[in-house]
Amino acid sequence: MSMPSPVRRSPSYIAFSPRRVFAMVLRHWYLLRSSWPRVFDLMYWPAVQMLMWGFLQTYVMQSSGTLARAAATFVAAVMLWDVLFRGQLGFSISFLEEMYARNLGNLMMSPLRPAEFVAALMIMSIIRLTIGIVPVSLLAIAFFGFNLWSMGLGLAVFFLNLFLTSWAVAIFVAGLLLRNGLGAETMAWGIMFLLLPLTCVYYPVAVLPDWLQWFSWMLPPTYVFEGMRALLIDRVFRSDLMVQAFALNAVLLTIGVTGFMLLLRSARREGTLLQGGD
Repeated sequence: MSMPSPVRRSPSYIAFSPRRVFAMVLRHWYLLRSSWPRVFDLMYWPAVQMLMWGFLQTYVMQSSGTLARAAATFVAAVMLWDVLFRGQLGFSISFLEEMYARNLGNLMMSPLRPAEFVAALMIMSIIRLTIGIVPVSLLAIAFFGFNLWSMGLGLAVFFLNLFLTSWAVAIFVAGLLLRNGLGAETMAWGIMFLLLPLTCVYYPVAVLPDWLQWFSWMLPPTYVFEGMRALLIDRVFRSDLMVQAFALNAVLLTIGVTGFMLLLRSARREGTLLQGGD
C-alpha cells in the first residue's frame, strides 16, 4: 500500500531514524523478556548440541595423531555453526512474529522504512544469539576446558563474517515470506541446513569430491570454518581466508537486499502484505 506523498516527502520519513529502529528493537525485547519459554529455547538447543559434540570430542581425543587434533575443533565448530544458524533464525523469528500478529501491513503503512525494519531485526538477532551463546560458552569451559573467547581477534572476525552471511540469507527469506506468506515459513527454519554439508563445519574442504569443492568455496562460512581449524590446529590466523569471506559476503548481502526489495515491491503490488497466511 502506498503512503501519501506529503508523508513520504517529510524529513522524518526520508531520513534513517535510529529512534524508529530502537522502537522496533524495544518492541521485540519486551516480547522476548515477557516469555521465559522463548528465552529458554535460545539456550536449550545450543547447550544440547555443545554437550553432545563435546562428549564425542572427548571420546575421539583419547586416540592419538591427526584424528585427535581434528577432534579438538568439534566444540568450536558447533558453537560457530550456532552463530551462523541462530543469527539467521533470530532475524527470521522476529520477522515471523510480526507475521503471526498480522502486523506487517501496519508497519509498512507507518513511517518505518524497510531499512530501519531490517536494522532492528539485525539487532534482535544479536540479542537473541547473545542470550544463547554466552551461557553455552561458559558450559564449554566448565565441561571441556574449551574457552571460545580465547580466540581473541580471530573470533571477532569469525563472528562478523558469520553474522553477515546469516543476515544476507535471512533478509532474502524475509522477502520470500512477504511475497508468499506463511506458506514459505519452512524456508525460515530449514534453509541454513542446506548449507551445513557444503560449508564444511566439522571437516575440511579436502574431504569433499573435487567437483563439490567449487561450490563449497563459493560460500563465505567455508572460509570461516577453515580459518577456525587453522587457528586451533596450526595456531595460524589465516587473514587471506577472512578477506575472501568478506568479499563473498559483500556479494551475498547485495543479492539478499536486492531480492528483498524486489519481493517487497511485488508483495505491495499483489497485496500479499495484508494476507500473511498460507
